[in-house]
Amino acid sequence: MLTATGIYKRYDHLTVLKGVDINIGKGEIVSIVGSSGAGKSTLLHILGTLDKADEGRISLNGQQLEQLSGRKLAAFRNKHIGFVFQFHHLLPEFTALENVCIPGWIAGQKKKEVVIKATELLKTLGLADRLENKPQQLSGGEQQRVAVARALINSPAIIMADEPTGNLDSANAKELHQLFIDLRNKFNQTFLIVTHNEELAKMSDRILMMKDGKMI
Repeated sequence: MLTATGIYKRYDHLTVLKGVDINIGKGEIVSIVGSSGAGKSTLLHILGTLDKADEGRISLNGQQLEQLSGRKLAAFRNKHIGFVFQFHHLLPEFTALENVCIPGWIAGQKKKEVVIKATELLKTLGLADRLENKPQQLSGGEQQRVAVARALINSPAIIMADEPTGNLDSANAKELHQLFIDLRNKFNQTFLIVTHNEELAKMSDRILMMKDGKMI
């Protein structure tokens, strides 16, 4: 489903990724672990098309990503890849419901249909009574669940999460861990997660270890 081969990334004279290969199947939850500076987030950003590799090939659902650029790449990313970050990146002037709807509206879907789907997602994630709340009126755990709903709105092939529990307390982190499992079981959703959280990593189907820009 997602395959990358020979991924290299350099910044000036520093080689951050040194020929990384990765393969993820549909419905898998895969965690990438390793010390700070190992290249985990850089790899995630490249796989998610937020950054470009200097060398290597990436295929998602049969589409070679290096063949896309500009608007075509942005449209593919919006449709096929969902993101959850450590900091929720919710837009403060919009409600929870509106934040979830935005990627669907950007994709050109019918406004009413997006609202219906976003409402159902937020209800599924336990936020039925928070639809009209703005981010500052939500707890950290609630904000992160809104971010997860936003990542799901376009039914992406994969959700990429970069330290998704890094800004949560242990109780909310556990809830988010279980949420990923539930979403995989309910929607056959695929997850690729960069994390320092050992508990989250252990709940994954596979753990990949990175060190000095390589998979080990």
